[in-house]
Amino acid sequence: MEKLFDVKDKGVVITGGAGVLCGMMAKELAARGAKVCVADYDEMRANEVSKEIEAAGGFALPVKINVLERKMVEDAFDCALECLGRIDVLINGAGGNKKEATCAPPTTFFDLPEESLRMVFDLNCLGTMMPCQIFGKHMAERGEGTIVNISSMNAFRPLTNIAAYSGAKAAISNFTQWLSTYMAQRHSPNIRVNAIAPGFFLTEQNRFLLTDETTGDLTARGKTIIEHTPMNRFGEPADLIGTLIWLLSDAAKFVTGVVIPVDGGFSAFSGV
Repeated sequence: MEKLFDVKDKGVVITGGAGVLCGMMAKELAARGAKVCVADYDEMRANEVSKEIEAAGGFALPVKINVLERKMVEDAFDCALECLGRIDVLINGAGGNKKEATCAPPTTFFDLPEESLRMVFDLNCLGTMMPCQIFGKHMAERGEGTIVNISSMNAFRPLTNIAAYSGAKAAISNFTQWLSTYMAQRHSPNIRVNAIAPGFFLTEQNRFLLTDETTGDLTARGKTIIEHTPMNRFGEPADLIGTLIWLLSDAAKFVTGVVIPVDGGFSAFSGV
């Protein structure tokens, strides 16, 4: 049974690997024997996460990446492949929202600047598709591999004020289904593509929406989310690990094209 959930010696690349959620993923996978490439735009933080992993006895390679620049993604791939030997897993964690693309009052939807809307779509959509092209080609050539994208509750139920982010994450869920079929039919049934849809976790991207920047108390929006989450709390980064390990391991070898909510019951609650 232990082998069923084994990730030991897997070569794993995590974009956005220095963030709150993906940093935890990197540390936990390394603790289970995976060889992890922490790929992030924030090179300093990628180094910090890698040092924490190595201090705990794991293997980590920090790599600077901009998922919106093909040359940087290609360079990150070359570096990871040379160091890891092979890439078994790609986790597309780079993404996020932008305050300027949010129409919380007094801002209206009609005021949102084009450049901010484009940035949110590019970061989440193109920033997932391009690594899938470059790292996915390696998997296609090998005939095996696993890709995990990061979707969101917004893909299930679009939230007020964040039109661009909700639309972008819905695109990620759709793309996950599309790519899973493409890979299985055109290249190998041993290449699986799935997504995790986290519920509400406090991160640097959403903290300004859920908590008061001055007092730290929950905003009205934050309170509403908790009221509609049956487990009555925000998620913690460690809450994602069990689902991630399952999707990466042989325990899920007949699972592809799915988007798994990890949301404390938010998507199941009707509000009445």
